[in-house]
Amino acid sequence: MHNLIIAVLCSVAVSVLLKVARKRNIVIQQAIAFNYIVALSLSWFLLKPDFKGLQFTDFIAQSENTPIFLALGILLPSVFIIMSKAVEFTGIVRSDAAQRLSLFLPILAAFLIFHEILSQSKLIGIVLAFIGLFCLLSKPNRQSAVDKKQHFLNVDPEGGSKRTSELTNNFKGVLGLIGVWFGYGIIDILFKQVAKSGGVFPTTLFIAFTLAACIMFIYLLFKRTQWNVASFVGGMILGVLNFFNILFYIKAHQSFGSNPTLVFAGMNIGVICLGTVTGALIFKEKISKINGVGIVFSLTAIFCLYYLDKILA
Repeated sequence: MHNLIIAVLCSVAVSVLLKVARKRNIVIQQAIAFNYIVALSLSWFLLKPDFKGLQFTDFIAQSENTPIFLALGILLPSVFIIMSKAVEFTGIVRSDAAQRLSLFLPILAAFLIFHEILSQSKLIGIVLAFIGLFCLLSKPNRQSAVDKKQHFLNVDPEGGSKRTSELTNNFKGVLGLIGVWFGYGIIDILFKQVAKSGGVFPTTLFIAFTLAACIMFIYLLFKRTQWNVASFVGGMILGVLNFFNILFYIKAHQSFGSNPTLVFAGMNIGVICLGTVTGALIFKEKISKINGVGIVFSLTAIFCLYYLDKILA
């Protein structure tokens, strides 16, 4: 369980860093790019990937894990870019909700792909987990009274061009949310596959981080980004946190090899619960009554998925 707790702590620390990034003149895209450089460096020195004497290209061609690290290497930076677009067109609340509700995909995979046995306690835990997530993701509607009235009256002061633009942005927003939901769900499933690879996972991670770094830097070069020192420093910190987040998440899957639902749900629930409390304590964000209920449901879900399942086993 300690591996999962450390993964949650690192993930929330990443969220805190990203939240203060703008105030520190950190460009998120640049920080993400440098983060992958740190992550692959830590993979090399701490995990010591073994290519078994093969040339790099030979390993890629012959490894059974090739589809996994190729998919991870492409998805890790791509989903970040999709997430940024989703935030731009739909806002951070909906985008974060799509990310957390992607939990549906790995839990489905736990039973269909990883052949986990669905016990009564696990079923109760899954239901409670989703109830908790919905409660925790509930945010007050901050739309102004003027905006509500204008929407109700269907007033369009700037003519049809504005209406067309809004429809286009809404369509892009929907696509972005679908991309976030699907992308994060698939990444969770891929990390479980990495955990199943046993001693080969350091090599898989190293190649995935290398590919992700290449894609991110190429993306930024095409955007002609203006590099700055703050983003470099932020990326170094982000890389350390992100690396250990992923490492201990994979180790948690290895520790609970027969119970992937616990890890999938525990990670999502743990991050959003701790993130909610952290937001209230550090950033003075308000916790509504329904958010408090969500925390209770979420903790009860973890009890059902881990402790109750062990008791009844």
